[in-house]
Amino acid sequence: MAVLWLDDIRGDDLETVGGKAASLGEMTSAGLPVPPAFVVTADTYRSFIEATGIEDELFELVDIETEDSAALAEAADAAQELIRETPMPEELHEEILGAYGELGDDVPVAVRSSATAEDLPDASFAGQQETFLNVTGEELVDKVRECWASLFTQRALYYRQEQGFAEEVVDIAVVVQQMVDADKSGVMFTSHPSTGAPVVTIEAAWGLGEAVVSGAVTPDNYVVDRNTGDVQDKTVAEKKVMHVRDEESGETVEREVPADKQSEQVLSDAELEELRETGEMIEEYYGTPQDVEWAIYDDELYLLQSRPITTISEEAAESGVADGGAAAVQSDDEEIPVSGLGATPGRASGEAKIIYDLDQLDKIGEGDIIVAEMTTPDMVPAMKRAAGIVTDEGGTTSHAAIVSRELGVPAVVGAETATQQLEDGQYITIDGEKGSVEAGADETADHDAVEEVRPDTPVTPMTATRVKVNVSIPNAAERAAATGADGVGLLRIEHMILSLGKTPERYIEENGKEAYIDQIVDGVRSVADEFYPRPVRARTLDAPTDEFRQLEGGEDEPEEHNPMLGYRGIRRSLDRPEVFKYELEAFRKLYEMGYDNVEIMLPLVNDSEDVLQAKQLMEEAGIDTEKRSWGVMVETPAAALGIEEMAETGIDFASFGTNDLTQYTLAVDRNNENVADRYDAMHPSILELIGQTIETCREHDIETSICGQAGSENEMVRFLVNEGVTSISANIDAVRDVQHEVKRVEQRLLLDSVR
Repeated sequence: MAVLWLDDIRGDDLETVGGKAASLGEMTSAGLPVPPAFVVTADTYRSFIEATGIEDELFELVDIETEDSAALAEAADAAQELIRETPMPEELHEEILGAYGELGDDVPVAVRSSATAEDLPDASFAGQQETFLNVTGEELVDKVRECWASLFTQRALYYRQEQGFAEEVVDIAVVVQQMVDADKSGVMFTSHPSTGAPVVTIEAAWGLGEAVVSGAVTPDNYVVDRNTGDVQDKTVAEKKVMHVRDEESGETVEREVPADKQSEQVLSDAELEELRETGEMIEEYYGTPQDVEWAIYDDELYLLQSRPITTISEEAAESGVADGGAAAVQSDDEEIPVSGLGATPGRASGEAKIIYDLDQLDKIGEGDIIVAEMTTPDMVPAMKRAAGIVTDEGGTTSHAAIVSRELGVPAVVGAETATQQLEDGQYITIDGEKGSVEAGADETADHDAVEEVRPDTPVTPMTATRVKVNVSIPNAAERAAATGADGVGLLRIEHMILSLGKTPERYIEENGKEAYIDQIVDGVRSVADEFYPRPVRARTLDAPTDEFRQLEGGEDEPEEHNPMLGYRGIRRSLDRPEVFKYELEAFRKLYEMGYDNVEIMLPLVNDSEDVLQAKQLMEEAGIDTEKRSWGVMVETPAAALGIEEMAETGIDFASFGTNDLTQYTLAVDRNNENVADRYDAMHPSILELIGQTIETCREHDIETSICGQAGSENEMVRFLVNEGVTSISANIDAVRDVQHEVKRVEQRLLLDSVR
């Protein structure tokens, strides 16, 4: 038979119906409230490609190296087109529609793919294949075929090869399930998703669950003790929109939540208790914590999906432990006359390894302390191996400070004489919060870079102001995602390019434009994967000429007295459009690969003319500026004062780069220790520029955000929330603190409004 009903499916039918359908069948057999559904089996998909004679051609098309972005895109398009254009055999067509008829007359259904390498205990490929909601009538057959085709999207092909799944053994089933026209819906973790502790976490919003899963709405959040039923924490969010079924078109549409329900608690105490009991029942039945999608319609609870939580008990060894190793048993009473600025919190012990040039990086082993005048992007691989970092130069916004914070490696910067005062091979302990450097080793100085930023509770404080995270290097993506941030507010492209060791022109000359494009695609993709479907805002190239001069080909860079005021950002990109086009081509490829969560941000714009020129180049590169999200950084007084004209160019967002905005407004070089005491992001002039920009953008329905260093400071957070900023992007180690500060400010504003 081409189809099976849930009543006939069990958890061990994975190869026949895929992970999603097997789970639904198992829940149905357990008497749990699952809406009726049938499954077009994986064998049916296999029979389709065999009977129609497309099997050999299909697997030949996708027999490519997925790291080759061009080949991946071509293979994905061709494979999907082959399936879509191959007619469905008449007998199969009739059997699918016959099963659909048993659900009722023109009943709206959800059509969900259920691949045989999906929702597994050790490999959850959630969101890889297509789902269609509110499907009716004859279109069901086309949607089944669309699900089959989605087995070969670029993202799906890439993931399967990364996970070691051979294409020939992965099949796909399709679940056809009666839609629940939900009054309220959401997601439930039956246990703590990091520790496995017995607490149930529930997110809930009005309408269909698509709004919660896609991030279109900030849901209510509840944490319930599974043993006692006590509500440990509850956050009632302002839910401005909901997804519902449009009566006329039958499609899922976004509607505004009625004003009287926007701030109303979604779940009653009785519903919370029912969900808790159901969650406990599901976990006991499966014997492992579950991630459950649920809906409530007409006071009845329905379970739409359940899959294992795959984030519990991950090996600490795979998450970047920085420790002192053998140095933990060494001690030394000698006093070291070295100290600096604390750049990354944490204590680390190890052997000091003095680095004077890049040729010496090989001597950095696991657990060593890098000691250098300053760090560069070429040093990132060694920085990942190191237990700690000490630099002579630099402040809290230097390369060493930014990268070490993201990697979670304790760092002391601006120590002035560290490379002279410390000896190669000497055991030292550094404190990345106090900025101290001590002789000898501290056996307690070890930490887990990922786990230290993972919240103690999985519950993210629910806020109307989204809290995102800054990412400078793709290597930090896992650590950034562990914070639970709402997305990436700043991903710096320049660190990917500078790490090539060559200027863009020299790299392209020696390796070709496709290799250059692929470097950008791979870097952005690794971050977009970690956060999908949460947005990742990637900034186009913004590196000063002094950083390029250190690379091969750098001798052709202009000599500038103050590179921070010179040939960088959008001005460089527009002056060298032939190179900028390759960056844009990388973004176009990412969109083709399905990374619709990537946003483009243009740095150091001064006026609308800059924006319009860049927009034209984006469109020439094949980027739909109406469909894709893009915007500008506000880093100069000119940009802040000219935001109204820029708003008319079609930008979707404006993001404050306070590091540059402060130095350009106050005439303070942030890397000059002689005027460091005058660097003040909270200066009234800076706040005036930011406040005016937020107000103007709000009038034009343009989002505003901050991605500069100041976004991690509570004083700036309080100011921005009061002004009505849309989102705040913080450093990795500051995300949770910012989330709580935002929540406090929003609650105070709410209280003030009703007093």
